[in-house]
Amino acid sequence: MAQTCIVESANGHPDFPLNNLPYGIFSPQALDDPTPRVGVAIGDQVLDLSLVATSGLFEGVGDYDTNMWVTVFSASALNEFMALGKPVWQAVRAHLTALLTVGNENASAVESALVPMETVAMMLPAKIGDYTDFYASREHASNIGTMFRGKDNALQPNWLHLPVGYHGRASSVVVSGTPIRRPCGQIMVDKTDPSKGPMYSPCKGMDFELEMGIFVGGAPTELGEPVTMAEVEDHIFGLVLMNDWSARDIQKWEYVPLGPFGSKNFGTTISPWVVTLDALEPFRCETSAGAQDDPVPQAYIQDPNYDSYNIDLTVAIQPEGKNSGAVVCHSNFRNLYWNIKQMIVHHTVTGCNLNPGDLMGSGTISGSEQGSFGSCVELSWGGKNPFTLTFPGAAEAEAEAEAAEPVERRFLVDGDNVIMAGRCSLENGTKLGFGTCEGVVLPAKPQC
Repeated sequence: MAQTCIVESANGHPDFPLNNLPYGIFSPQALDDPTPRVGVAIGDQVLDLSLVATSGLFEGVGDYDTNMWVTVFSASALNEFMALGKPVWQAVRAHLTALLTVGNENASAVESALVPMETVAMMLPAKIGDYTDFYASREHASNIGTMFRGKDNALQPNWLHLPVGYHGRASSVVVSGTPIRRPCGQIMVDKTDPSKGPMYSPCKGMDFELEMGIFVGGAPTELGEPVTMAEVEDHIFGLVLMNDWSARDIQKWEYVPLGPFGSKNFGTTISPWVVTLDALEPFRCETSAGAQDDPVPQAYIQDPNYDSYNIDLTVAIQPEGKNSGAVVCHSNFRNLYWNIKQMIVHHTVTGCNLNPGDLMGSGTISGSEQGSFGSCVELSWGGKNPFTLTFPGAAEAEAEAEAAEPVERRFLVDGDNVIMAGRCSLENGTKLGFGTCEGVVLPAKPQC
């Protein structure tokens, strides 16, 4: 039987019920002291963990005293908490569940630490020292490879042997709600003939990429000491939604021979609430691939429990002036050939060290059907075939106008708000969500 939360709005909440308890950094704008601190999302409220700790309610949890917990939960980033390791994360989660359950003797102290979510400003969850982006969806890699190199050379020879990735730009990772400016750069004068060279121009192929981000936790690893498959989950703190914005025309000109550069470094958006692996445990499932047997991976990267998480993902585009977004993609986190454990194990196989707060991107999460493609470049097949935006709940007159003049996209236009969401659910009613990951496209700078 599900436990009843003292926060009424959490009971049955689609994203933040009692079984979720994701962590984030928030600024309580309505309070006298708006200093950012650690919070937990519960229903339509944020539980201020710095206040809970100050009340002495964390004394002894994880064998730490009140002063230590006040320090950790008053921080403006989750890195200190992330560094404490899995046993402590689990102890805190169990303690928070008890504090938030009806019948808890400390309910009044907990309730006094609640802040309405609508009154807070959300910050980046962590100080991100390093950011790596992977390319782990076979369907996405095949689609992009077909467009760039042709069907016969869609997957590079290495792709089925290792999780391909590149080091991204941590400084341009931003929290949901931050506008993203259309970048300028070099694009090909004639996209069919590279010999004609480039021109300097605003990006004409502005795109989203539906991804999930993985935050590293645990004690820093030692340089030269790879993380093994047996221990890798001890180094995964939790997951967020991610939009890895991409400039496709800039990318096409620059990517040979070293891969993405300016086409990817102008902005990456993540959702503010980090959902832990413990919260996601009930939603473990098979990957869409089912098995990795052709070829069999190298021994170090074989996962004896080759699995993923059943997270339904959607992307909506809300044009400027529209009251709602049009869903253009339905996908699922399980649509990744390489899972998050394999990504991190391979990342460290050469001895690369990890630090709490490091961020890994999954790569675009596309399924096998067009409606599950996680980027504009796939939905429009390289810009050749526009796709139509269909808006829910439109008034009859507006619906008629849209039928006469459908709203179409090949790539994103200025003013588009891209809204990503992720939710998990089971037949027994257990569910949770990630909130949303949003960003509006701003026009390029006039000097472009």
